[in-house]
Amino acid sequence: MFFVSLSAFSQNNSNSLGTSDPDAKKILEAVTAKFKSYSAVKATFQLQIENSAGKVQGTKKGTAYMKGNQYKLELNDQEIFCNGKNVWNYDKSSNEVQLSKFDPNGNSFTPQKIFANFYDKDFLYKLNGEKKEGGKTLQEIELTPTDKSKAFFKILAYVDKASKNIVSTKVFEKNGNRYIYKVTSFTPNAKIADSVFAFDAKKYPGVEVVDLQ
Repeated sequence: MFFVSLSAFSQNNSNSLGTSDPDAKKILEAVTAKFKSYSAVKATFQLQIENSAGKVQGTKKGTAYMKGNQYKLELNDQEIFCNGKNVWNYDKSSNEVQLSKFDPNGNSFTPQKIFANFYDKDFLYKLNGEKKEGGKTLQEIELTPTDKSKAFFKILAYVDKASKNIVSTKVFEKNGNRYIYKVTSFTPNAKIADSVFAFDAKKYPGVEVVDLQ
């Protein structure tokens, strides 16, 4: 499922098991500052799942809309809406939506955590170096979770040195699986109406609403 590895970015842990690379910290702080300077963002992405042998097990594509603490995720089989107060998780196959309260201070995943602040308390991090890819200079940052009970042991984040945007991440699970996220397009200061972030049952005839509040 899409959130299996994305939840890695939203687990808070205050344990300090060492120190992080100050050069990596500067880069990550610049990424966060740049992202927060945008009024709204639209990003398309691809998720690729590989096994321990590097064989592709599946691919998903999606679109994320972000504005403040509001977001919408469009995926192959589901849509997720958050207007900053409520979260609607819509399953296309069952035509069912689950409604729950949004807790901005909780451990729930938001796409904003991919682009900002995900590293702050949860990881030790270091700058591995730079590489050229598609005419861009990418800075590779390796993140290690401070909580060693996690299902993953490492994340590689690739930052576009010029734009200060994260362009891809690679999550390494202990079972050998790897989850690769690539941002295929990134539109800063996109014009997105607030209505985009709320589920409108009228647009989903026959939908069953499961209220979990």
